[in-house]
Amino acid sequence: MTDFSHYPVMRSQCLEALSIKPEGLYVDATLGLGGHSALIARKLGSGRLVAIDRDETALHRAQVKLAPFMEKVTLAKGNFAELKAILSGLGIEKIDGVLFDFGVSSPQLDDPARGFSYMADSKLDMRMDAEERLTAAEIVNSWDYEALKKIFYEYGEERYAPRVANAIINARREGVIMTTGQLVEIIKSAMPASALREKQHPAKRVFQALRIAVNGELDAISCALEQVPELLKPGGRLCAISFHSLEDRIVKQSIARFEKGCTCPRDLPVCVCGFKQTLRSVSRKPILPTAEEIEENPRSRSAKLRVAERV
Repeated sequence: MTDFSHYPVMRSQCLEALSIKPEGLYVDATLGLGGHSALIARKLGSGRLVAIDRDETALHRAQVKLAPFMEKVTLAKGNFAELKAILSGLGIEKIDGVLFDFGVSSPQLDDPARGFSYMADSKLDMRMDAEERLTAAEIVNSWDYEALKKIFYEYGEERYAPRVANAIINARREGVIMTTGQLVEIIKSAMPASALREKQHPAKRVFQALRIAVNGELDAISCALEQVPELLKPGGRLCAISFHSLEDRIVKQSIARFEKGCTCPRDLPVCVCGFKQTLRSVSRKPILPTAEEIEENPRSRSAKLRVAERV
């Protein structure tokens, strides 16, 4: 797999959207290899950047990338779903901006030992935080047919979810499914010939679903975005990069709820539900990567950046 890890996605658009003040306090809630963090830190003078990641390996690697800026960077291990608690532990109540990049970092995909990739045979794992208990192997070997079908449909948008779930149930009667290679072959066996001829790898959607389930990714996104308005100073910016429709839908709906969340009937002359607007969309439609960036970094093709400002 080509390594695009040194390309922070939509770097110029993110910097413009964050509207960085040299003395400001910013959060990169998805540190990864530190590409976005380095760009933000370079813009800071007396300001500070808090960079968060749940992956211990990412935190260690990022120290190299961020070495020139460490006097104004604080690294924090944690799940961005606990954003408010993490910042509170650092004595921070309000921030000037926060960036989320919901894509999986290339090192996680590229390291066979992590069990994320369907392109290499390795132990089924997929945990972003190795200290967590739930693994892809546990899901595949212990969840029932309905639970498997549900996550393949909802998290992977896999149209052959019933067939794949049934194939997994049948296969594990013969023995424990322990490796990504085993799972890929089971998935292929459940697919019709037409699906196997498609350009997209037949296991891509199921592996995406398992990764999301293992790491609670969608719930974490919803939980984190719920905390953002309270943390942002007036004029502070939320920037969220998503890579598939499930993530983008959550971001879009979360911003809309804080921007237009009044539940009163339209014919009421005044609001009586108590809604108070806390976010304002900076652009009506998501910001997309340029053609030049897509050519430079094909991984960015599906990225969407949504930006909102604290009112």
